[in-house]
Amino acid sequence: MIDLGISKLALIGAVALIVIGPEKLPRVARTVGALLGKAQRYVSDVKAEVSRSMELEELKKMKDTMTEAARDVGATVQGGVNDFEKSWSDATAGLDGTSTSYDANAPLGSLEPPVYKHPKKNWRLKQKAMPQWFKARTGVRTRTQSGAARVARFRPRSSSAPR
Repeated sequence: MIDLGISKLALIGAVALIVIGPEKLPRVARTVGALLGKAQRYVSDVKAEVSRSMELEELKKMKDTMTEAARDVGATVQGGVNDFEKSWSDATAGLDGTSTSYDANAPLGSLEPPVYKHPKKNWRLKQKAMPQWFKARTGVRTRTQSGAARVARFRPRSSSAPR
């Protein structure tokens, strides 16, 4: 890189002052400063783009290695499951009185899953969860009523004397 010290910058400034003149020197200095700023921004953008592309390549390589490792682990687990199922079927073959043969090519989903039994508690029914006095205070209806009965109950009473 060019080594610019204070003495060299002063020499360049003095030559520019003589060549360009004192009237045009501020405008030329602004233009040169703006062009240098644009050049620095362009160089920094190029550096950032190069570093982003390098990081992207590293991430792709990392993704490929992780995918390959996951594939290897999946194959190992599948082999272990197949060995376990074969040994389990061999061990339990004589227990129920029937002979079973193990099919290594059968998918894992062909085995019957255990049946889930819900406990006897009915969690949707919460009877007496709210005290009766609280229902009465807040105006919660506790008894069903037909539409006609509700209208009759809340109908304003008319006075018996006509006006």
